[in-house]
Amino acid sequence: MNYRKLFCEHKIVRDLSLVQFIAYFGAWFSNVAIYTMLVDFGSTELAISIVTAMHFLPAVLIAPFSGAIIDRVKIKPLMITLLTTELLMTILFLTIDNKSEIWFLMILIFIRMSAASMFFSTEMSLLAKLLKGKPLQMANEIHSIIWSFTYAVGMAISGFVVNWYGVRTAFIIDATIFAIALIVFIRIDFVVKASIATDKFFELIKDGFRYIKNDKIILHLIFLHSSVGLTSFDALITILAKNEYKYIISVPLAIGLSNAVRAVALMFGPIFISKYVTKQNLHYLLIFQGISIILWGLLQDNFYISLIALFIVGLSTTTLWSFTYALLQDNCDEKYIGRVISYNDMFFMLSCIVTTLFIGLMASLTSIDIITILLGLGFLAFAFYYTRILKWI
Repeated sequence: MNYRKLFCEHKIVRDLSLVQFIAYFGAWFSNVAIYTMLVDFGSTELAISIVTAMHFLPAVLIAPFSGAIIDRVKIKPLMITLLTTELLMTILFLTIDNKSEIWFLMILIFIRMSAASMFFSTEMSLLAKLLKGKPLQMANEIHSIIWSFTYAVGMAISGFVVNWYGVRTAFIIDATIFAIALIVFIRIDFVVKASIATDKFFELIKDGFRYIKNDKIILHLIFLHSSVGLTSFDALITILAKNEYKYIISVPLAIGLSNAVRAVALMFGPIFISKYVTKQNLHYLLIFQGISIILWGLLQDNFYISLIALFIVGLSTTTLWSFTYALLQDNCDEKYIGRVISYNDMFFMLSCIVTTLFIGLMASLTSIDIITILLGLGFLAFAFYYTRILKWI
């Protein structure tokens, strides 16, 4: 089985991948614009971290409800509603004019990311119902590769667009591409088995938590997947651009190029690494991820050399994400898949929030290179943890 064969045999994977490509490509325009706008407003490191955390917080707060919704309602109308919400919130970004309106920006980000989080969970639940084993892992990898490619190209182009044409132009481009994604998705025709969940809404929520509590393997895999949250570097890269790299290159270009280089590695990493990773040797990949982050921390003083280190950091991240996600999907009872995926995303995003706030708070206490090294050490701890739970997986 290869990616080409998977596309040929599963039309739904091909169709959903096209929607992912369009929507993700547009989304990264607004990310660079948002962070550049915060820097232009003179925001503090903590304010930047809080706004960044707002990208992750919705998945934590809505997960119990989104999981129950996914397991109860028809998938396609739900996904159309969610894409429409993302489009409308992006358009409203155009109303932000000054620092006093950052609170409104956070509300818009919260609503948009709530919709995006539920759309993602719905899509991953759909794939888990249609695919199993290696095809499912490869579908996850395709999702990650698309995310990484659009992140790289989107961030890079957005850096130039914001630098030359301004923040508002980036928001308009983002909204336009979301509209295209919505039109493409509406035209997709797919059939999925009707939900078998019949309990009342809040009973579904409680039942989902009971299932996870009683299945220790699921609990361990959710915690393991959360390790990838330690690579939530948006705040770290923005602070580096604001405090260090602005003397070498403009802030939007520093943010865009840093994220683009990392994303190129995220895209190509699984092509070379994935086929060698198994349940028995996953801990070596966790160790590699940790050591590469520590190396990046030691080389951050030089912007251009740090880009090389950041590329190395990105090589293993996608495979870690897709492999641990597939382990969870394969070990989950289909009846609970929507809720388990949502709760997993909740825990993953909580890890991203903690990482982001940790960066923001520690930035006033110590240097960025020390913070980066500590994040790398976190992966070494997760590698040891995985060796302890491997016998149960």
